[in-house]
Amino acid sequence: MLSPDEIRYSIKVMRQTFPEAGTTLIADTNYHFLLATILSAQSTDQSVNEVTPALFARFPLPADLAGVEPAEVEPYIKRLGLYRNKAKFLVKTSQQIVTDFNGEVPHTLKELMTLSGVGRKVADVVLAECFNIPAFPVDTHVSRVARRLRMVDPQASILAIEKKLMKTIPPERWLDAHHSMIFWGRYVCTARNPKCQTCPLLSLCVTGQNNVI
Repeated sequence: MLSPDEIRYSIKVMRQTFPEAGTTLIADTNYHFLLATILSAQSTDQSVNEVTPALFARFPLPADLAGVEPAEVEPYIKRLGLYRNKAKFLVKTSQQIVTDFNGEVPHTLKELMTLSGVGRKVADVVLAECFNIPAFPVDTHVSRVARRLRMVDPQASILAIEKKLMKTIPPERWLDAHHSMIFWGRYVCTARNPKCQTCPLLSLCVTGQNNVI
């Protein structure tokens, strides 16, 4: 297991490698960013960005989406995986925003997680990106990198990973660290064929060392 200092050093290297790492979802309002984040589940940000302009133009406000049936939303997002379920989530969460939150996206973890299609990761992303509230979203890239580098136990749960990283990294660095780990997972520590031989963190990574033997 990496020590806290080694974890912080690893994040520093990731940030130096990808200094511009940040969200790649494109949205013009907090509400649309929430919808895009819901849509990004099991879909790439690029694929989400390809479908959202038409969706956002058709449904600019929560009230617009709250008043339609999911079947009216499906054609806009049909290119995404699980689009039928996602259409239901978008309509239901828009209805909840209208009825429970006066048409505004809530900005607490507890309130966000009451919305349809919003789990802890989506809520954390919205808190950090839209409201500048410290949070450490853990997606598939973050969890993979944390486990492979032994920042956490390889069997650690998503919540355990989040708690460990939040405890180790200063709150003001959480969002940057989150994005740095995502880019590391996308381009270096990939799910398939990770670039272990050229990884600058190989000396700290038992998993990578085993891969290059």
